[in-house]
Amino acid sequence: MGFILYDNKFRANLSPLSLTKAVADFHFGLLSIKERWALLLKCPIFIHTEQYLQPLYDMPSETASNTWIDAAVLPTDELVRQILQLNEGESLVDETGLIAGKSSIPFGLFNATTVDFEKKIVVENVYRIVFPWDIMLRNDAQIKADFKWVTEGRKSAPISNTVQVFQTADIFIEEGAKLEFCTLNASTGPIYIGANAEIMEGTSIRGPFSIGYNSVLKLNSRVYGGTTLGPYCMGGGEIKNSVIMGYSNKAHDGYLGDAVIGEWCNLGAGTTNSNLKNSAGTIKVWAMELKEYISVGQKCGLIMGDFSRLSINSSVNTGSVIGVSCNVFGAGLLPRIIPHFSWGIEGIQYQLETAFTDINNWKAMKGKKISNAEISMLQHIFPNQ
Repeated sequence: MGFILYDNKFRANLSPLSLTKAVADFHFGLLSIKERWALLLKCPIFIHTEQYLQPLYDMPSETASNTWIDAAVLPTDELVRQILQLNEGESLVDETGLIAGKSSIPFGLFNATTVDFEKKIVVENVYRIVFPWDIMLRNDAQIKADFKWVTEGRKSAPISNTVQVFQTADIFIEEGAKLEFCTLNASTGPIYIGANAEIMEGTSIRGPFSIGYNSVLKLNSRVYGGTTLGPYCMGGGEIKNSVIMGYSNKAHDGYLGDAVIGEWCNLGAGTTNSNLKNSAGTIKVWAMELKEYISVGQKCGLIMGDFSRLSINSSVNTGSVIGVSCNVFGAGLLPRIIPHFSWGIEGIQYQLETAFTDINNWKAMKGKKISNAEISMLQHIFPNQ
C-alpha cells in the first residue's frame, strides 16, 4: 500500500506557484506538504501531478492499492485517523469533492475528476489552499500545528546563555543551529530553528516563526509572527507574516509583509513591498488562471513565482503578482501584474536560454545546478505565455 498526494482540478488557481511544482512541494509552516503528510502517516509519500511536472518526482512501484490524498488539503489529527481507516473502495468527500480515497487504480490512470468510489464518507471543516495568498493567510496557524507534530516527544538543543528568550517551552532548536546575542520571543507563538540554520547577532524574532535547515537570518533582522523561511534561504531587514518557500533570498534591509515568495528568488537590497492600501480598504489580487481580481482582505503584499528576481530598491505595490522566471527592474512603483518571463517592466520577454543560464548561476551559489527536468518544465511553460 502507498500514499499518493495528487493535484486537484483547481491546481492552476495556485499559479504562479503551481506552474513550476506540484502542490505537494509547497513549503509553509515548518514543512512542505509532502513532508507534513509523511510525518503524520509515518510512511513514504509519492506525488501525482501534471504530466509536464511529473519527471520532477519519483514514481511509485505499482501496488495492489493506494490511498490518494488531495495535496491541497491541510491535515488534522482527526483527518489522518479517518484516512488510515479507509478500506478499499472507500473515500472521504466534502462539498468541494474528493479529499482522500483508497483504490487499486494504476498510478498512470488516476484522475481525481473521474475516479468514483463505492462508498463516500462526508467530512466537514476541511481546509484547502485554493489561491496563493491562502498560504500567507494560513501560515500562522500552520506553524503552530506543525510545531506540535514536529517536536512532540523530542528535546530541543540547548539555547546559548547569550540569547534572550521568552517562553522557552515553545522554542525548539535542532542540532547544528547557530545563534548568539539574539532575541526569541515565543509568547505569541512557537519558534522553530532548523538544523544548521544561523540566527546572527542582534536579530529579534517574535513567534510563530520557522526557519528551515541551512538558512540564515542576517545581522539585526526583525521578524514578526506568521513567518516561514524554508530551507537554504537568507533573510534580513524586516519581515512579517510571510512565506519564503526555499532557496530564496531577502537578505538586506527593506520590508516584506504578507507575502508568498517561491523558490530560487532574490529580492535586491532595499526592496520593499506595500501590504496595506492608503485607504485601508480591501485588497484585490490578480488570479492568473482565472484572469480576474479576487478580494483577499485588508493586507496582502506580494506573490512571487519561482526563479524570479527583483532589482535593488524595488518598490512593490500592494497585492502584486510576479510570474515565473522574471528579471524585474524599473523606476518608481512597479506594476501590480508582471507576466512570466518578463525582462524589466516594459513588455520585453526574457530569452529562454538566457533565463536558463541565469537560473543556473543562482543555483551555483547554493551548490546546485539546473536539472534537465527543470529545463523541460520551463520550456513547457514558456511557449504558452
